[in-house]
Amino acid sequence: MGGETFPEIRKSQLRSCGGSESWSSSWKRLPGKVREEVWNNLFMGHFEKGQHALLNEGEENEMEIFGYRTQGCRKSLCLAGSIFSFGILPLVFYWRPAWHVWAHCVPCSLQEADTVLLRTTDEFQIYSWKKVIWIYLSALNSAFGLTPDHPLMTDEEYIINRAIRKPDLKVRCIKVQKIRYVWNYLEGQFQKIGSLEDWLSSAKIHQKFGSGLTREEQEIRRLICGPNTIDVEVTPIWKLLIKEVLNPFYIFQLFSVCLWFSEDYKEYAFAIIIMSIISISLTVYDLREQSVKLHHLVESHNSITVSVCGRKAGVQELESRVLVPGDLLILTGNKVLMPCDAVLIEGSCVVDEGMLTGESIPVTKTPLPKMDSSVPWKTQSEADYKRHVLFCGTEVIQAKAACSGTVRAVVLQTGFNTAKGDLVRSILYPKPVNFQLYRDAIRFLLCLVGTATIGMIYTLCVYVLSGEPPEEVVRKALDVITIAVPPALPAALTTGIIYAQRRLKKRGIFCISPQRINVCGQLNLVCFDKTGTLTRDGLDLWGVVSCDRNGFQEVHSFASGQALPWGPLCAAMASCHSLILLDGTIQGDPLDLKMFEATTWEMAFSGDDFHIKGVPAHAMVVKPCRTASQVPVEGIAILHQFPFSSALQRMTVIVQEMGGDRLAFMKGAPERVASFCQPETVPTSFVSELQIYTTQGFRVIALAYKKLENDHHATTLTRETVESDLIFLGLLILENRLKEETKPVLEELISARIRTVMITGDNLQTAITVARKSGMVSESQKVILIEANETTGSSSASISWTLVEEKKHITYGNQDNYINIRDEVSDKGREGSYHFALTGKSFHVISQHFSSLLPKILINGTIFARMSPGQKSSLVEEFQKLDYFVGMCGDGANDCGALKMAHVGISLSEQEASVASPFTSKTPNIECVPHLIKEGRAALVTSFCMFKYMALYSMIQYVGVLLLYWETNSLSNYQFLFQDLAITTLIGVTMNLNGAYPKLVPFRPAGRLISPPLLLSVIFNILLSLAMHIAGFILVQRQPWYSVEIHSACTVQNESISELTMSPTAPEKMESNSTFTSFENTTIWFLGTINCITVALVFSKGKPFRQPTYTNYIFVFVLIIQLGVCLFILFADIPELYRRLDLLCTPVLWRASIVIMLSLNFIVSLVAEEAVIENRALWMMIKRRFGYQSKSQYRIWQRDLANDPSWPPLNQTSHSDMPECGRGVSYSNPVFESNEEQL
Repeated sequence: MGGETFPEIRKSQLRSCGGSESWSSSWKRLPGKVREEVWNNLFMGHFEKGQHALLNEGEENEMEIFGYRTQGCRKSLCLAGSIFSFGILPLVFYWRPAWHVWAHCVPCSLQEADTVLLRTTDEFQIYSWKKVIWIYLSALNSAFGLTPDHPLMTDEEYIINRAIRKPDLKVRCIKVQKIRYVWNYLEGQFQKIGSLEDWLSSAKIHQKFGSGLTREEQEIRRLICGPNTIDVEVTPIWKLLIKEVLNPFYIFQLFSVCLWFSEDYKEYAFAIIIMSIISISLTVYDLREQSVKLHHLVESHNSITVSVCGRKAGVQELESRVLVPGDLLILTGNKVLMPCDAVLIEGSCVVDEGMLTGESIPVTKTPLPKMDSSVPWKTQSEADYKRHVLFCGTEVIQAKAACSGTVRAVVLQTGFNTAKGDLVRSILYPKPVNFQLYRDAIRFLLCLVGTATIGMIYTLCVYVLSGEPPEEVVRKALDVITIAVPPALPAALTTGIIYAQRRLKKRGIFCISPQRINVCGQLNLVCFDKTGTLTRDGLDLWGVVSCDRNGFQEVHSFASGQALPWGPLCAAMASCHSLILLDGTIQGDPLDLKMFEATTWEMAFSGDDFHIKGVPAHAMVVKPCRTASQVPVEGIAILHQFPFSSALQRMTVIVQEMGGDRLAFMKGAPERVASFCQPETVPTSFVSELQIYTTQGFRVIALAYKKLENDHHATTLTRETVESDLIFLGLLILENRLKEETKPVLEELISARIRTVMITGDNLQTAITVARKSGMVSESQKVILIEANETTGSSSASISWTLVEEKKHITYGNQDNYINIRDEVSDKGREGSYHFALTGKSFHVISQHFSSLLPKILINGTIFARMSPGQKSSLVEEFQKLDYFVGMCGDGANDCGALKMAHVGISLSEQEASVASPFTSKTPNIECVPHLIKEGRAALVTSFCMFKYMALYSMIQYVGVLLLYWETNSLSNYQFLFQDLAITTLIGVTMNLNGAYPKLVPFRPAGRLISPPLLLSVIFNILLSLAMHIAGFILVQRQPWYSVEIHSACTVQNESISELTMSPTAPEKMESNSTFTSFENTTIWFLGTINCITVALVFSKGKPFRQPTYTNYIFVFVLIIQLGVCLFILFADIPELYRRLDLLCTPVLWRASIVIMLSLNFIVSLVAEEAVIENRALWMMIKRRFGYQSKSQYRIWQRDLANDPSWPPLNQTSHSDMPECGRGVSYSNPVFESNEEQL
């Protein structure tokens, strides 16, 4: 260590790499080897060397793994403990997996371990454990004559070779979340298996797997990698039942029920059993339904017949379940469902990737080029490697053979390693909801347990000193737990979410993660995709602007019906697309479809009429129809495609004119297309012309072309060769209108102070215009364009800030009608609010080189254009690091990652890709967003109301019982039953029925139980009830008619109060059949029972988050009936009723006194709740008085930036001089929950 202590080294490294980071975020960003070193140094006394490692390092599902070895004596002791604890110890081990491992095993190196303990590296720190299993390959000895002396695979670098222990031919393996990991003996770590190695180059893939695998290799891979299946079993009902019943809440209910049966308190015990059965049944039903749906979703994947080519066996028809990585697939015919991920090495395919993207648009896949390079094939293909991959679950619509006459693909991944498998795993193992409410709920319950412990000690003291039998003492002490911690709490909390889910379903919003409904109530930032979400799906072709050496020509409008004159531009529109002809219908991207339809050309397959040398037999051919303008060519054959991708923002085709030239056409984002063109062919007015249309919200596509030599085969030409020295042709103008619902919804969200952000893959200036038109950016607000450029040569990365000014539209063709980036801006540009707009490229550069600026930019970043799917996910994550509660709303196309990453993902698509999104809306517009937030807020407030009510109910009963314990008395079973069942249960079921308030207010409900207003409300009402109970307890004992020997303070004739008070002999001295009857008991019971009703009315909140209480007719009706029944019992002189309830008759004056005490309690509680607890202005004043400020990261940055006169740095260009280690994100707060002022 060079004389420096380990912690000092690490902290100094962290300081040099950012300084302001929290220790937790710094830990996460350290390399795996360094983290392992940190761990071993800090815990060397506890862990063995080599015991700790990382699994899936750097990935979303990264885990820490620890090695343990089972010890016989420990196992025996745990078995004995399980028997003597009557099953309590195994239950604890079930709840705490880490304790199970620590109790049964001793630490050891991972290489020697027979059990591994896994812990997630996120903020949740979830533990699980797995047994290490052995896979035996010895059975293959006789079949193939395997010997341990030579590698079993042709390349020693394969993981399989390094995982086999010789000479006994065994493989150590663990299975975690459906994925297999084998032990790599050379590297000393567990590695994922079931995929083709990433280090393989394109040349090696062609060379090693181009002829298929031998039978021996197939069998070895099949044994180690497992079957190619995505098995989602329909979980048996008994398993779901056991899992649900073993929930700690239900175990506590079981304990309570057993205690009540021992006390002959059968009625409420049966009631709790019935409610628990209903609750468990509903949960099990939902889980079972989800399990069945998911099973049906993947069932077809496991029963597909495929053609596999073996190295020696030739082509065989096999079941898809036997496929292994490296197998060579032969794709024949159309409508083929892919059973695995495979890389195309020969031929081309048109596939429907709706399962992955949520957008059912045919996508063309091209073969992986065979290049003489050792660079890994994914690195060589860069971000666009997916254009060569056929993903599992996608449908091959057309398979187009190459010169060899076959379409061949090499299996990349199988089973749960595939794209579809990953989607299914994200549903089976969703990201936990990190919501402060649930952690506070645990703390709340621990407080109740602590209170119950105090009550138990008090009970033990009172009853032991009174000389009660030991079994009675224990029973009374245990009673206190069931009183202080109400067993009905889980059911009461669940009902509010169930009601909200039902209301959402009526609006066409479906939820697969009900616990996230509460999270919706905390959203303060919502990200929207543009196309298909804010704007309509369809595009209308408005016109085309051609150009020549003199610049841009007049706009050709298609509205007039006039055909486009023949020329390269017309040829480009007719052929530069990925459209296909399927069953006589042209299908493909809507943009391509509109463009092709505008030419009035036709599409067909090449045949005898179009047979020309170099044109494949079944190539796609476009030809002019009769209505088209005069064309000198018979048709155009599309020979080869370089498909469009979000990363490249362009597509290119190689075509052959029938009887003419071979050409290349490019279509894509104007900026990208222009960069590939000869500079002299791009008009000097290119930028201004482009801005004319983008500022008005048009979608603009550029076209270019070049002539090619006929010497080379089209498929042998590289993309780099084709996409160079192009001639710029012109611009295609398409109109993408806003949906009618977009503007009012965004206005509603903005008025509620919920930030709205646009994340789109479209042009930046089009996005700015859409943001203006939709109201996301108001007319009075400024837009600041941020441009960041990568390091080039000797110059470092740079970032510039320019103010965007939108000029007034005079006439459509006026050249001044565009977004102008002003060169000189006065200080007035800093006034008022502003929004940042940037592209995905700039976002990437800023993340890498200007990480200290990233949080400042995100605070006011509103428009993010040209964003790739990965960048969308990263942006959502960065917002979360600033303590925003982030919602993401998209139509499913390229949004799936962001939908999963957000706290609340809302998909407007019903495709398979959206099933991992917590919410799905049947209505394809953003109206669902405010509905979801309203219901979330209502559900959140309902949860708080129920927590408060259940706390008060338990404390009211707790206080009353402890006061009666002082007299070695208690409430009777029927008294408990009346309070628990007739009062609290009915209130718990109906109190949650309030719907959401129809208007979004500009503040959110509190996100925490541990907040000053809520705590004050609970504590104040507990003290108020305590004071009332104590007053009633003392005052009843001081009444002149009170006597412990008197069991009725009413005469037979029910004489007047004056007579009773004047004649001490008036009350009857009668024998009581119950040990519970006393004047204290009667008083405490009436006070407690009616107090439970009044507290429910006080705590039932209405506006501004829920409908007013009076609209909840069932709840109001229940309260009126309950109060009426209680008053009837109080003032009725029905001996049989009093005897049943173990009550004593008291003078009317005392009964009136009870009503007065309750009325005073209700009035004081109501006034305090409305005037103080719910007085937002008062709490804001108190916060200002004491200088309280929100600790949320985004609030801190907002305050800092508001006081920074140099921000934003307009008309400046900054350069990066950051050290390499500082290029990570220099801020992080792993806690998503906001502590901001929410009152």
